Amino acid sequence: MSPPASNTSSSKAPGWANILQRCNQWLMFDVGGGPRPFKLATIINIQKAGSLPFFALLIWFYSTRTEAATSATAWIYLALHGGYGINWLIKDLLFPDPKWQQRSTIVACIFGSAGLALYWLAGWLIISGRTSMDYPLPVPVWFSLCILLCLLGCIIMTAADVQKFCTLKLRQGLITDGMFTWIRHPNYLGEMLVYGGFALLAWHWLPGLVLAFFWGTMFSTNMVMKEVSLARHPGWAAYRQRTWWLLPGVF
Repeated sequence: MSPPASNTSSSKAPGWANILQRCNQWLMFDVGGGPRPFKLATIINIQKAGSLPFFALLIWFYSTRTEAATSATAWIYLALHGGYGINWLIKDLLFPDPKWQQRSTIVACIFGSAGLALYWLAGWLIISGRTSMDYPLPVPVWFSLCILLCLLGCIIMTAADVQKFCTLKLRQGLITDGMFTWIRHPNYLGEMLVYGGFALLAWHWLPGLVLAFFWGTMFSTNMVMKEVSLARHPGWAAYRQRTWWLLPGVF
């Protein structure tokens, strides 16, 4: 997951982004009020660390109930999602994002845990045999596509976050080189590729619906609010003119 946008001035942001930012902030950190026992980073890391054992447990549980549980698809999904979780933990350990360090209320922790659990739906559908996996391309080709998307996504997301962490320790301001040379939000692109690969491997409408919800309400808002914040820095107009949001030459 990508971090929420910081509470910066949003006078130039569209109204929908302002509203969604306030809603996201409230749901992730403030809902219910009262004690704030955990950082949001802790909740996220528990989910990431739990992915590999969770899917391994699902494979064990369903192994005597459906052949899908021990299929090549199930094992590939276990490796991809479990490996992504390990990658995230290493990145967060060495290059933590300060925006995740804000503490959340008890209700917000519960809400966040439930929301993160939705990212496990694709794996559950595959392992439990609740999706036909009637892919539009030959199975080996489809597997290759999904694996490629996940690998590229991990590389792009990790490289962008590490570059941002190291650069901002040395200087503040715009980052316009490296992973940010052609697109302004490579970390979001990377994560979308990863979870898009998971959803394609499941080939079911439900993971797609979950991703559309998160991308439409959280990712889009964060990217808009990030650009509002970055617009205060010298050189923003020229950088914005020569770059793209997510895909060079497309969007």
